[in-house]
Amino acid sequence: MHHVILGAGPAGVIAAETIRKHAPADTITLVGDEAEPPYSRMAIPYLLIGNVKETGTYLRKSLTHYTDLRIDQVPGRATTVDTQARTVTLDNGKTLAFDKLLIATGSHPVRPPIPGMDSPGVHPCWTLEDARAIMALAKPGARVLQMGAGFIGCIIMEALAARGVELSVVEMGDRMVPRMMGPTAGGMIRDWCEKKGVKVFTGTKVEAIEVATNEPSGIVGKLASAMGLGSSEPAKGLRVKLSGGQTVEADLVISATGVRPAIGFLKDSGITCLVGVLTDEHLQTNVPGIYAAGDCAEAFDKVSGKTIVSAIQPNAAEQARVAALNMVGQKADLKGVTQINVLDTLGLISTSFGNWEGVAGGEHAELTDKAGGRHLSLQFKDDVMVGCNSVGWTEHVGVMRGLVEGQVKLGEWKERLMHDPTKLMDAYLASAQGQGQWAGAADERRR
Repeated sequence: MHHVILGAGPAGVIAAETIRKHAPADTITLVGDEAEPPYSRMAIPYLLIGNVKETGTYLRKSLTHYTDLRIDQVPGRATTVDTQARTVTLDNGKTLAFDKLLIATGSHPVRPPIPGMDSPGVHPCWTLEDARAIMALAKPGARVLQMGAGFIGCIIMEALAARGVELSVVEMGDRMVPRMMGPTAGGMIRDWCEKKGVKVFTGTKVEAIEVATNEPSGIVGKLASAMGLGSSEPAKGLRVKLSGGQTVEADLVISATGVRPAIGFLKDSGITCLVGVLTDEHLQTNVPGIYAAGDCAEAFDKVSGKTIVSAIQPNAAEQARVAALNMVGQKADLKGVTQINVLDTLGLISTSFGNWEGVAGGEHAELTDKAGGRHLSLQFKDDVMVGCNSVGWTEHVGVMRGLVEGQVKLGEWKERLMHDPTKLMDAYLASAQGQGQWAGAADERRR
């Protein structure tokens, strides 16, 4: 049996290792479109901070790991999939025949249609190549403007602040982390960042990026130019025009405006795609023998009751494991995915689980201490907590996740939480005990 895996990120690597474990004689081909060994994008901020070297981002530390497991690594990017002929064509012209195929191509950054995005000094922060370019420019004191204050943007911002840059952040939404936090929580994160010295522009768009000219500005500059004292060197830096009429000078502009599944090559393939590649509980697509996992896969979320793309590494790892087992003939089911986000923004911890915005006909409880920098919001449907988020509230994070993922029926504890949202641990222990759902609080009990 020949298994072809498209994508050499965490999902692709875990799937390849799982297949090898359960099918020692099968052939495995891992296709990656970057020159580096398989690595974790989540480690890039640690590289920017200086906590790890490039080798520290590699998923497996042994240089012979893939060779030892007889996993063939092929460079290239998939351009087409022929489901009838069971072949994949790569951008280098190579064609690979497969018996089973796993699509684990992940995501790619969204490139906003802004004039000047091709200017020198404008970079996404997605690959090791991007990280090298950013580190060359993000020196202490450098003026850096970041577009986007979502989950990924805040992680990047943490790394940039650690490098000692002068940081400005522009977010189109009316608050920071708008897809993870409501107005109160998002506003608290903004206030925190501004206290840490970050200039934050919310409800604002970048309209254009221009290469700064060497024209003198102000009376002093024009007088110096008239006296022949102006610099003959071309000016360095960028001028970023914002929708509010402001202009921000920058040495580096980072685009962190979101990502989307890298599935364009599947157009006309016959493989059903919505936001991502649609999969069933076995991670199989509508085409038998073709599977998907990771950031490009769309799977069922038992909390929201709909299919979602959950672009976080723990979900990618579990999807890869389940897909790989099914690829080698061992039936395995995905128990579901849930929106899980835990974020550290310049030292402020925030979390978001499940339907944090609430559901139609549901109820919610909220507790906010702005002076203390703490916020907790719980969302209910009947007596089940279907979502929650928090800011500056690090107690019982595992319990919050356990209640949401476990769909624990709270009974009378739902009303108690409505009156006092801080009683999460008591509610979990009292309610989950009778339902046999203790896993979510295991770590909490050991603390």
